[in-house]
Amino acid sequence: MKKILIVDDSKVSRMVIRAHIKAVHPDWEFIEAATGDDAIRIAAESRPDYCTMDINMPGMLGTDAAEIILKDNPSIRIAIFSANVQDTMQVRANSIGTTFVAKPVTEKSIAVVLDYFAR
Repeated sequence: MKKILIVDDSKVSRMVIRAHIKAVHPDWEFIEAATGDDAIRIAAESRPDYCTMDINMPGMLGTDAAEIILKDNPSIRIAIFSANVQDTMQVRANSIGTTFVAKPVTEKSIAVVLDYFAR
C-alpha cells in the first residue's frame, strides 16, 4: 500500500486534495501535516511514498521543508501545490527535484500530480 503525506496549513485544502486522490486511489494511506516542521517530522517517522506540499505556511516555506525531506528520503515524490505562481517559486520547486502545480486544486491538477507520482 502506498502512503501519501498531504501538507497544507488549510484544513480545507488538505480535505480537497485527499478527496480527489482517494477517489482514484482508495487503498492509499493518507497522512496530514499543517506545517513544514510537522511534515519533516512525520515524513521521517512514516516514510511516505508521495507528498503534496503547500509553499506558504506558518514557519518555514514548503519548498524548504520539501528540500529537507528529500535529503532524508530521496525516493519520495513531492508535488508543490501553491497559489503563489511567481516564477521564482516555480523555479525553486523544480530546482529541488519537485514538481510545481498551481492552486486551486482541481481534478485536472490532481491528475497531473498522480501522473508525476507514477513516473
